[in-house]
Amino acid sequence: MSRHAPGAAAARVRRREPPAAAPARPMPTAAQLRGHAPLVPVHTAASRALIVVIAILTFLAALCAGGAVLVASSSQQWRSAIGREATIQVRPSPQRDMEADLLLAADLARRTPGVRAVEVPTKAEAERSLEPWLGRGLDLGDLPVPRLVIVRLADGAQPDFSDLRRRLAAAVPGATLDDHGAWLTRLSSMAQTIVAIGAGLAVLVLVAAALAAAFATQGAMAGNREVVEVLHMVGADDAFIAREFQRRFFRMGLKGSLAGSFFALAAIAGLGIASASWGAGPAGDQIEALFGRFDVGWRGYAAVALIPLTVSVLTAAVSRFTVKHFLRRSP
Repeated sequence: MSRHAPGAAAARVRRREPPAAAPARPMPTAAQLRGHAPLVPVHTAASRALIVVIAILTFLAALCAGGAVLVASSSQQWRSAIGREATIQVRPSPQRDMEADLLLAADLARRTPGVRAVEVPTKAEAERSLEPWLGRGLDLGDLPVPRLVIVRLADGAQPDFSDLRRRLAAAVPGATLDDHGAWLTRLSSMAQTIVAIGAGLAVLVLVAAALAAAFATQGAMAGNREVVEVLHMVGADDAFIAREFQRRFFRMGLKGSLAGSFFALAAIAGLGIASASWGAGPAGDQIEALFGRFDVGWRGYAAVALIPLTVSVLTAAVSRFTVKHFLRRSP
């Protein structure tokens, strides 16, 4: 029998018979392909670059949001402090005694309902308050420097300043009352403008993150066109492919946004520590008067913590929309 085997093989070769076909294997389904290599690789150079871009944009958005909350909080403190005070300015007159006019203006203010306390700074204190603008060592004795009477209001009180103005005009000529209403209006307008600018910048940064995710999704779809075609052949629909891209881009967006938010919180904390160390000097006092202690409060931290979730959801949604749009346009 072994002697005839070579002859039989040679006869098959001469007849060019096709070899026996291997048993057909069933094609894998979309659910089986899920457990293999990911449809959207996350360890490529493009994916790492997208994570870095999202981290940078999230850092900028978190700083804008924290800065807007900081300005809004500082503005509220400014308006609260200014709204609880009023000032009476008494100009010097050669025919009148300045000290007597100051005492008379202070007495009229004390008798006004809603006034909690009245303070009359000394002449030395008034001259010292001019040093930031005029410098030190100047002799102001010959200059007609006005004097102030500080009127502190009770919490929630609304004194009748019009009546006080009439009594001051009758008793102390040259005295004027400033209820700081103009300053409150200007501070409110300035704070609202800065907060609107900060919110607008944060929105623009989020839009930039969405555009980056859209371009990255288009690049991933173009680079995995063959894989997408195979998935269509084995029965995967567009919704399955879109979910795969959405899941991967959500993870990349979350990873980058968490890193950006972490560095933003570290920067805010570092500014707070730096402002505390600067507080001993004049520059630190001015910075603290303008921005406070760089303490954004729970609202600021909540805004910064909300940025990563917003960026991640936005990245996933844009990726899903881009994939569906790409698949609809594909032949």
